[in-house]
Amino acid sequence: MPLSFGPEICQDPAAAERREWLATNGIGGFACGTLAGLLTRRYHGLLVAALRPPLGRTLLVAKLDTTVRIGGREFPLYTNRWADGSLELAGLKHLTRFRLEGAIPIWTYQIGDAHLERAIWMEPGANTTYVRYQLVEAARPLSLAAQALVNRRNYHGETRAGGLELSVRSVEQGLEVAVQPAEAPYYLFAQEARVEPATEWYRDFYLAVEAERGLGAVEDHLHAGQFSAELAPGDSLTFVLTADPSADLDGDEALARRRRYEARRMEAVPTLTEAEVQAGARHGLVQAADAFIVRRALPDDPDGRTVIAGYPWFSDWGRDTMIALPGLTLATGRARTAARILRTFAHHIDQGMLPNRFPDEGETPEYNTVDATLWFFEAVGACYEATGDEALLRELTPALLEIIDWHERGTRYQIRVDPADGLLRAGEPGVQLTWMDAKVDDWVVTPRIGKPVEVNALWYNALRRAAGFARELGEDPARLEALAERARAGFARFWDEELGYCLDVLDGPQGDDPALRPNQLFAVSLPHSPLTPRQRKAVVEVCGRRLLTPYGLRSLAPDHPNYIGRYIGDRRARDGAYHQGTVWSWLIGPYVMAHLRVYRDPAQARTLLAPLLEHLNDYGLGTVSEIFDGDPPHTARGCFAQAWSVAELLRALAVLDSMQAETN
Repeated sequence: MPLSFGPEICQDPAAAERREWLATNGIGGFACGTLAGLLTRRYHGLLVAALRPPLGRTLLVAKLDTTVRIGGREFPLYTNRWADGSLELAGLKHLTRFRLEGAIPIWTYQIGDAHLERAIWMEPGANTTYVRYQLVEAARPLSLAAQALVNRRNYHGETRAGGLELSVRSVEQGLEVAVQPAEAPYYLFAQEARVEPATEWYRDFYLAVEAERGLGAVEDHLHAGQFSAELAPGDSLTFVLTADPSADLDGDEALARRRRYEARRMEAVPTLTEAEVQAGARHGLVQAADAFIVRRALPDDPDGRTVIAGYPWFSDWGRDTMIALPGLTLATGRARTAARILRTFAHHIDQGMLPNRFPDEGETPEYNTVDATLWFFEAVGACYEATGDEALLRELTPALLEIIDWHERGTRYQIRVDPADGLLRAGEPGVQLTWMDAKVDDWVVTPRIGKPVEVNALWYNALRRAAGFARELGEDPARLEALAERARAGFARFWDEELGYCLDVLDGPQGDDPALRPNQLFAVSLPHSPLTPRQRKAVVEVCGRRLLTPYGLRSLAPDHPNYIGRYIGDRRARDGAYHQGTVWSWLIGPYVMAHLRVYRDPAQARTLLAPLLEHLNDYGLGTVSEIFDGDPPHTARGCFAQAWSVAELLRALAVLDSMQAETN
């Protein structure tokens, strides 16, 4: 059953504007917008092309403002908000239904007896978006006209008229748009439509969400031309918005091709039952997962893979990729993709570190993370457990052992094992190395210099994983086991008997940090735990009592003096709240895993996921948001589609389904 809304949502401007759709192409490009059609972010557009896949993302086509004419009367189907406060909402009057069919958003407009549908999707592997209108039912033909609004800017930027020179010319079946003088042109096609070129700037679109975020909120787009056509009942008209002059213009075939692609994704899932398909939630999550997996070519492997951390603004991050890998790939039957991702990142290991981020501009990775590399061990272990791929394990193990050696002798940012207790120390002033990595100019909000609890849970787990890999390959694990045992003994320092939970950071510049954060959960949820059973239970209980919300876990307990309950305001205010109380939905996965380890009650654990499954109908449609306010009602914020949020929900569901199958 596809996600679907009727007029109660579609014709409510606030409800329709809040909900956002996403289409992706598997090479980093995307299209996204609001259900209402209003542009509210600088990232909204029908074609955001990845001109240097998977990055170089550039807004090319902002929107198509469509009007239909029936019997001499005109009916606008578009919406706009302007900087002077005025609104054009007439298009919502005729919007009676919105639904997702797989990953394809479809709008239904009812104009008298005319039933018109619009569908949007992207071609896998190409910077091409299709926008298809079909007159499903009507007593007579109608005329359709669409004004094409275009741009050419970095997707983080903003454009004002006069700051960008675009030229438009007619080509066969469409328009060519170019930036003077040098960059490659792009195209807008529509078979059998009449085209009238134009070069008029539409000024002062008001981007409400950007205003809320304290960023530039006014933008101009160029009206490049008008397409018009007559549709008889049953006819369709497809717009092809593309960076490829040879793109397939057959909309029906392109739609069939996209549906075949999505069907193959579903066929790969080994444990998806018919009941789950009918329920829709996990079925939809499998489609949502596909949006994040994109191509990143290597010199020796043009089919390398990586993970986009979140839409609409993140690139591929090492930490997010390794955390998300089991849920996005192994839980969806894509083990070969998992192996490609691991090989891609192994290619970029440097001084015993995985890259944290590939910048939007340029190819030099950034190596400013302590935990991404340790998550790499867990991703390799999960992949091996799922596939038994000994060849992959043998290929990657030398890199894993080299990582351990670098961490013993020391690598960037003072990352080094402390010989006194076997724990991993990391950090220096001015850098943020853990997943709590907000930084505003020179202000590192949560520096966590010293020995962070989750880093050392990951370090212990990585050593145990490496020892297990050695045994599997017939090698002697004794040295690795000894390192792990030292780390386990040293980890006892984190436990504070009086507090009844783990300290967050040991041996920091100001001493130990007793703040109650969710980071200690990884000492319970990871396969190898350094805590005693009594301590594990206490950690789960205190996190459940003071950090758990319906949508994930708070990043800081509400009674802490630094707690901030709402993620709002300008960049400084938002980043100041990012890890100081904001709820992170991806943490529901570790919490469920820890809960299962302590209570062994899959039925109870499953109830913890219900609110996030319901959330698929809100904010990012069919996907999971990055963050939520720490205070009720826990409003969704940040990226409307986040890789590790989707992945951890999928992973938890897969584990619970497997446990249920074993019980039955």
